[in-house]
Amino acid sequence: MKLEISPATSIKGTLTVPGDKSISHRAAIFGALASGETRITNFLCADDTLCTLDILRQLGADVIRDGANVVVKGIEHFQTPDKPLYCGNSGTVMRLMAGVLAGQGIDCTLTGDESLSRRPMMRIVVPLSMMRARIIGDGEKATPPLRLQGCPIHGIGYPLPIPSAQVKSAILLAGLGASGQTTVIENVPSRDHTERMLEGFGCKPEIKVLSRGRKAITVTGGSKLRGTNVDVPGDISSAAFLFAAAALRPGWQVTVQNVGINPTRDGVLEVLEAMGAKVLLDNQRTSGGELVADVTITGAPLRGVEIGGTVIPRLIDELPVLAALATQAEGETVIRDAHELRVKESDRIEIISRELRKMGANIEEREDGMIVRGPVQLRGAAVASPPGDHRIAMTLAVAALVAEGDSIVENAQAIQSSFPEFMGTLNSIVQR
Repeated sequence: MKLEISPATSIKGTLTVPGDKSISHRAAIFGALASGETRITNFLCADDTLCTLDILRQLGADVIRDGANVVVKGIEHFQTPDKPLYCGNSGTVMRLMAGVLAGQGIDCTLTGDESLSRRPMMRIVVPLSMMRARIIGDGEKATPPLRLQGCPIHGIGYPLPIPSAQVKSAILLAGLGASGQTTVIENVPSRDHTERMLEGFGCKPEIKVLSRGRKAITVTGGSKLRGTNVDVPGDISSAAFLFAAAALRPGWQVTVQNVGINPTRDGVLEVLEAMGAKVLLDNQRTSGGELVADVTITGAPLRGVEIGGTVIPRLIDELPVLAALATQAEGETVIRDAHELRVKESDRIEIISRELRKMGANIEEREDGMIVRGPVQLRGAAVASPPGDHRIAMTLAVAALVAEGDSIVENAQAIQSSFPEFMGTLNSIVQR
C-alpha cells in the first residue's frame, strides 16, 4: 500500500479520532479477567486491538463485537489454546498477555509478525522469571515467539530499569495471578492506564510516593475484578499527527473532540506549546477515570526546543512526528534520552532521520535521539516506512503536506494497526 500526498494550502476542521489503543487493549483484557460482563464503547477497531480480541476468544472468553461496541464476558479460568496466540504487530499485546498468562497455569505460545518477532522481550522475561514463571524467548534478547509453561508464581518487588508502561503492566497483571503481593517501583512515571483501570474494575492498587519522586505500585494476588462499562476516549497518539499537521503553518487549525489527555500521555501538547503552537483545551472532564477534552491546535511561528528527560515517556510515540514538525521550526530542536525509539516497530531514530533527509531535512542522528535544524523547505520525494511501522508512515504523510511537489509513502499498510481511517481523516481537514 502506498500513499500519494500533495502539499496542502490550508488545514482547518473539527473531528474525532478512533479510541485509544492502549485503553482498548486493557479494557478487553481486564474484561476477560473480571467476573460478569464488561461493555466497551468506542473500542479501537484496528489490527492490533482485534488481535487482542481474537486471543481472548482462543482462551475461552465470550467476546462480541458490533463495530466499536464490544462486550466481554469474563471467565474464571483461561483454557489452553489449541494453537499459538498471534499478537500481530503489537508489542503491547505480547507483553500484557505474557503477564496475564504467566499466572494462569496453562501452556501457550505468543507469536507475532515479522516486525514483532525482532523486538526484544527480555524486559518482561526477566521480572516474570523472577516471579518463577516459566517463560523463554529466542536468543539473548528473548525475541518472540515467547513460550510459557503453566506453573504457580509468586509476587516480587521490582524496580523498573527504564520507564515502560508495558513492562509495568505485564508485572502487575502477573501479580494478580501470583501468591502474595507484587510491587513495581518507578523512578520516572510511565503511562498509568493500568492503574486507573484496575480501580475501575474494583481492584484499586496501593500507590505510594517514595523519595525523589519515585512511585511504588502494589497489587495483591487473588484480587478479584468486576465487570464494568468502559468508554474509551480518542487516542492522543493518533490525534498527535493531526495536531502536528495543524502546527506546520501559522493560521492552520484543527480541533479534535473527546481526546484523552491523561497526564502521563500529554507531553506532545506541552512540546507543541513550547514550540510556539497555540494549544487550547476545552470541555475538560473525566470519563472512566481518564481525563478527556476537546483539543484545538492553531499554527504559529515555530521555534526549536529541547525534548528530553522526564517528558520522554509521556510522548515517546509522538517523537517521530515532532521531528518532522521541527523541520519547520526556527533553530535547533534537540531530541535526547530517547534510545527507546531504536527498539520500537523499527529503529525510528535511524529511519525517520534517513527518510526526512530524502525530503531535504537537516537532521543529525544521535545514539539517543536527533538534532533537527530548521526551517527548511521540504521537497516532494519517494519515501518509505519500514513494514510494520505505522507511526513512520503517518509521520511522512504529515511532512509531505508542506513539501514542494508531490510525495509517495511506500509500505503504508501498517497504518491499519492503529488508525485505519487516517488518510480519510487527514484529507477531511486539508485544503489543496
